[in-house]
Amino acid sequence: MTAYTKMKTALAKRAHYNRTRRAIAALPTDLAIEDLGLNPYDAKTIARRAVYG
Repeated sequence: MTAYTKMKTALAKRAHYNRTRRAIAALPTDLAIEDLGLNPYDAKTIARRAVYG
């Protein structure tokens, strides 16, 4: 894997992480907790696990 490919992949993952984190954090608290079982205050942790594994 070239340096360019590694950088491109890292930037794409970071963008995906940011979008996911913002989407989770923007959910109404009652919907997120009751219906989805997510805590919007843990958006960073949830997004990190979803994107980076």
